[in-house]
Formats: sequence, C-alpha cells, structure tokens
Amino acid sequence: MNVVKGGPTVCGNTIGVILLNCVLPRMPGDIGNSSTFNFPVAYTMVMEGTQDRVVGYGSMPGSDKSLLRPFIDAAKYLEAQGVKAITTSCGFLALFQREMSQAVKIPVFASSLIQVPFVAEMIGREKRVGILTANGATLTEEHFNNVGWSTKDYKVAIQGMHKYPHYAAPMLRNQPYLNFPMVESEMITAARNLVTEYPDIGAFVFECANMPPYVKAVQDALGLPVYDIVTLTNFVYNAVQPRTYERPGGERMVRFACVTDV
Repeated sequence: MNVVKGGPTVCGNTIGVILLNCVLPRMPGDIGNSSTFNFPVAYTMVMEGTQDRVVGYGSMPGSDKSLLRPFIDAAKYLEAQGVKAITTSCGFLALFQREMSQAVKIPVFASSLIQVPFVAEMIGREKRVGILTANGATLTEEHFNNVGWSTKDYKVAIQGMHKYPHYAAPMLRNQPYLNFPMVESEMITAARNLVTEYPDIGAFVFECANMPPYVKAVQDALGLPVYDIVTLTNFVYNAVQPRTYERPGGERMVRFACVTDV
C-alpha cells in the first residue's frame, strides 16, 4: 500500500459511541471511559438525551420517542467520521435500534439486550437469562421487540436497580458522585436475589452500559457468565476490524480504519 486516501478529520476509530448527556462518574469498564477498550473509540453526545427522558425515574416515564431524530443524527455524524460500527451508552436505546440501523450503512448495536437470543441459545432453552437493568419499572416488551426478541420466545428474569439507592443516585438521578464499593455490593445482592428467585438462570445480560465495572464481582459471587455492552462491543470490533494474520514468509497486510487504496 503506497498511496492512500483520507477524508475524516480523525482516523483509526473503529467503534463510535453515542453518549447520553449526564455527569455520572464513568469508571474503567464503563462504556463512556475510553480506557475500557484496547482500541480507540470515537464519542459524540446527544444533548437532549438525558437519563430521565431515556430511562425514566420517579414521575418521568422515559422512552421519549421524540429523541429518535437526535440519535439518528448522532449516528450519521459518527459514520461520517469513519467509524465502522456504532453503539450507545444506554441499553434503553434498544427502542431506536431498528430506525438507527436503517439510517446508516454500517452496523449499529444500540443495546446490550440484542445479545439475549444469542446467550439463550448458548445456555439452552430450558435455562433462563437473567437481566439486570437500570430501571425495571420502565423496561418494556417494546424494548425487547425492537432488538429482535420477545419474552414469549425466551425465558428471562428481570431485576431493576432503581430501588437500590447507591446505584440509583448516579445512574438514574445523575448525581456526580459514586460510592463504588456500595454499588458493587448492591449489584451482587440484586443478582443473587434474582438467582434465588429463579434458580434456572444460566447466564446474565446486563442492560445498563454503566454496569460492566461490576461484572467481575458478580461473576465471582455467583459463578455465572455475564454479558454486557463491553462483551458486545469487543465482539463487533473483531468482526469489523479483523485481526491481520502473518502470511507464509512473514509478509503482512496493513489495514487502516479510514483510508483506501487509490
């Protein structure tokens, strides 16, 4: 490759992330912390996309469908910047999966919930997928349907974190402080309570993109696989930016994220 062509202002960002507008602390593991990934990511934020309008809390119902246009615009912006796939910082944006994926020419995976059929088939239909979500009171069948599945097709058990105060303060009420040990303890308790109620749970899918920092603790406590937005992002990255293997004789092919041969 001797002559290449550019275009985007910044090159090398394979995955684009659309963020909600919030001030919660983003720990390593969080989708909004760039150190979470072993590859560069591009970020953009939807100013109108606040937690109360997307997820809901208290008297706010969430799932504000008037936000569809801003999220589509954000996806188009990231596509123009040269990313090869797009995700978001909130699993509740499953609501917009179909429209967003149709609006651009690259893959969109708006929510970790898109993994539920994949996980269910791996563990066997006789087992149940446990879902930990930011707000169990506002997560609906419509969210599931828009990422391609139904509770009529797969056995699931859902536990919301909206009643756990240390979790709810930053993740739902947008407080700028987070007590990590207390949130971790609440996550373990919620997962354990769900398994106690549904002993046939074979794996978890965490809806909230702020939950990955607590996955290891939950896995250690319960001994079950946990899938989240980070597992999904790594999976997609390896599909759209495949590893280059050494050819016989040591010849290598070099790939660039936003340049083409001319």
